Amino acid sequence: MNKVILMGRLTRDPEVRYSQGERSMAIARYTLAVDRRGRRNQEGSEQTADFIPCVAFDRAGEFAEKYFRQGMRVLISGRIQTGSYTNRDGQKVYTTEVIIEEQEFADSKNGSGGGTGGGYGGGYQQPASRPEPASAIGDGFMNIPDGVEDEGLPFN
Repeated sequence: MNKVILMGRLTRDPEVRYSQGERSMAIARYTLAVDRRGRRNQEGSEQTADFIPCVAFDRAGEFAEKYFRQGMRVLISGRIQTGSYTNRDGQKVYTTEVIIEEQEFADSKNGSGGGTGGGYGGGYQQPASRPEPASAIGDGFMNIPDGVEDEGLPFN
């Protein structure tokens, strides 16, 4: 089984290109800085991180282009893909990247530490595809209307 789940921050805005051919497809590349848990650098101060290259295709690539910005914390799942090529100097170069199957925001819009723009450099906006329900209260849960019996709920 080849499955990877990562949470980290984007090191820069995604780089997006579109394939050529009969059906153009978005190909978004970005790097995630993923903290190494419990590890400290040589001086014992800051945590160290791994910088993991990621690739999103088609709709996932378009989503990354539209909503992901440098510094945002995102959660991705996918598979590791390795490859190799020979560069102009004739040297063989080995590559490793995560091919994204799913990606999502790991922080709420305002949950990443104050300031305007929710800490995402001011360029982040809530996706229009998820409108807030009219009956939702401040904590994100919907109010249960009066007169609904508890036995009809899927949990007790």
